[in-house]
Amino acid sequence: MAVTTARYLVNLRQRWNAWFIRGVDHDTVLRQIAEDSGWSGRYAFLIVISAAISLLGLLMPSVAVLIGAMLLSPLMMPIIGLGFGIATVDTREIRRSATALVAGAAIAVTLAVLFVSLSPIQTITSEIAGRTRPTLFDLLVALLSAVAGAYALIRGRGGTVVGVAIAIALMPPLVVVGFGIATLNWTVFAGALLLFATNAITIALTAALVARVYGFGSHLSPQHTGWQLVLFVVAVGLLSVPLGSGLRQIAFESVARRQVRETINERFANPSRLSQLDIDYSTDPIRIRAVVLTPRLDPKADGILAADLRERLGRPIDVHVDQLRVAPDGSSVEAAQIAQASRAVGSSEAERQQHAVADLALIAGVGQSDVTVDAPHQTLAATAAPLPGLPLAGYRALEERAARVASRWTVTLAPPSDAPLPAVVIDEGVVDGVMLDTAAWATTRLNRAVLVDGGTLAQRRAVAAGITSRGGSAASGTAGGRLRLRWDAQTQAADGR
Repeated sequence: MAVTTARYLVNLRQRWNAWFIRGVDHDTVLRQIAEDSGWSGRYAFLIVISAAISLLGLLMPSVAVLIGAMLLSPLMMPIIGLGFGIATVDTREIRRSATALVAGAAIAVTLAVLFVSLSPIQTITSEIAGRTRPTLFDLLVALLSAVAGAYALIRGRGGTVVGVAIAIALMPPLVVVGFGIATLNWTVFAGALLLFATNAITIALTAALVARVYGFGSHLSPQHTGWQLVLFVVAVGLLSVPLGSGLRQIAFESVARRQVRETINERFANPSRLSQLDIDYSTDPIRIRAVVLTPRLDPKADGILAADLRERLGRPIDVHVDQLRVAPDGSSVEAAQIAQASRAVGSSEAERQQHAVADLALIAGVGQSDVTVDAPHQTLAATAAPLPGLPLAGYRALEERAARVASRWTVTLAPPSDAPLPAVVIDEGVVDGVMLDTAAWATTRLNRAVLVDGGTLAQRRAVAAGITSRGGSAASGTAGGRLRLRWDAQTQAADGR
């Protein structure tokens, strides 16, 4: 039996050599890799250009710009060269490729740190955030990309490497590493560094295995092949631990958000509507804040929802739902919209204006005389009456509702001047975009600026830049304590509030 198996394996190896390996020009492939995998002036120039373009694409953010940076990035070849050096146990090639890779990575990170430190915009965009939480899927992408890249080089299909460069995206994670250093955000730094390490290690070792399969390193002993396999398995196994944990957390967050929405919607049936939902998974218990537009207030909702979600998610839960009564008479805003549409037909312009003013006054909780009308420009403006416990996001939702009801008019509904500013929420190093939108909206409606206090200087600047980029008015405030927003007393005095 053993003799038969041995003959079968020998026959299989001979067929593999005849069908696949015989057509490979090993010397030409190794020369090409040696030419492209080492340090050179062209390599350094492309590193600088691709790093700069990557940073712009991350800050804008723009996927098209990032794709351009991926195409220019020369990092793929040193990693492939490192893999072929491991496959052939060529210490000289390993040193050349490793030196070029480390030097290129250092240049990219240094440039990113320098540019971000000088940039007035240090907001964590969606493209930056997307490279701070690597998972097992990223490892699989790197593995498959390495197989494609090594195969393309061996078989002389250079066009395939272009697609591999886009798929693996080596330069953007390095730039995000520099962003994390410049902003002192170690969550961003660690996540992006893990993503780059995952890509580099997986590509190098997978390329080494593909090279061995295609006959590179045929002079090596079975012992060499054994330690190469062990190196691959151990490296992938070690990387799988944090990547698997990240994938489980992302999966939990996806399921949790869906279940939270379903639970709240079940508690507040039609015509109620969930207007806003914020979940902070980093706290213990998990912190859930929601805004519900409803014609009937439910004082027991928080306790019942917390118990239900604890049972569903198996985690401690802290729930608070801000309930906004959209129509005191019990009718829904949707009904008001239907009535608005029906009475608009056949009405005079004066009657339509009167109806719009009445609707805005009802939603804002003020008298019709408190609504400012600019008929030539078709605009309505009012300041909402204070509603205890209602956050700024709730007043913003009121404005959106009023705009839909008075669809022919441009509606501006300012919140009360003493409405509390939203809490600064940072989840996994990402500033909550809804919070930034709400704060920017409030500053424009009240014509006041906010100051960002606490945290680090980089964090204060990042939050202020995020508000400013959304059309608001904000600046970095004082240090000390947790990150928080406060109204600027100077603009308050200037406005007479």
